[in-house]
Amino acid sequence: MAEPTPQQELSYEAAREELVDVVRRLEAGGTTLEESLALWERGEHLATACQQWLDGARQRLDAALEDDD
Repeated sequence: MAEPTPQQELSYEAAREELVDVVRRLEAGGTTLEESLALWERGEHLATACQQWLDGARQRLDAALEDDD
């Protein structure tokens, strides 16, 4: 498995794309237990990164809407 990119360097789109790939690989099977655990952990980190991006976007939208009032 390639060396993962740190979360803070990933765009939302890159993190989501990598997460989709991780899920696809896990669903396909054929990996060792150790590889599966590493993929699962990476997926958890990517899901967290995506959620942080979405939460930040929501905060920015809420702030912009408040400024319009």
